[in-house]
Amino acid sequence: MTQRAASRGSTGLSPLVAGGIVVGILGLSALIGRRNAPAPSHPGIRTWYRHLDKPGFTPPDAVFGAVWPVLETGMAVGGYRLLRRAPSPGRNASIGLWLATSAMIGGWTEIFFRERALATSALASGAMLATTAAYVATTNKVDRVAQATAIPLLGWLAFATVLATRVWQRNPPAVSAQ
Repeated sequence: MTQRAASRGSTGLSPLVAGGIVVGILGLSALIGRRNAPAPSHPGIRTWYRHLDKPGFTPPDAVFGAVWPVLETGMAVGGYRLLRRAPSPGRNASIGLWLATSAMIGGWTEIFFRERALATSALASGAMLATTAAYVATTNKVDRVAQATAIPLLGWLAFATVLATRVWQRNPPAVSAQ
């Protein structure tokens, strides 16, 4: 085995492959989010969401549209960095938690906006919070920059879990299913 082949075996994915994976995940997330957004192109979802009894600390709709792309991009930077690292149990666990968190973000929009399952969405938000906390803890041992990119998401998910729980509590099942 040449030295070049040996060095490739001890590193992570190439920049092109890692970048392709990250772009694919971001693109899929954007498609799922767009499919479920309470935007003018989805009048049923938009009307339902506007009629929910939301707590006074609910941010304006525009904040959600601005915050999520930033948070997901931060996580994507962390994911890219992890994919470029040499395989190890900690790196592999961190990548698994990154992928799980990314999938759960898209899944949450489906549960909340499309299925209108408020109790389930509150539980799913708590699960995302736990998964992201595990990502932060695990990634600390692998790549501190990747870890730092997840801290804003962790804070937002703590807030979002409280918000989702309050929305669920304020809206009886008959209202939330309409």
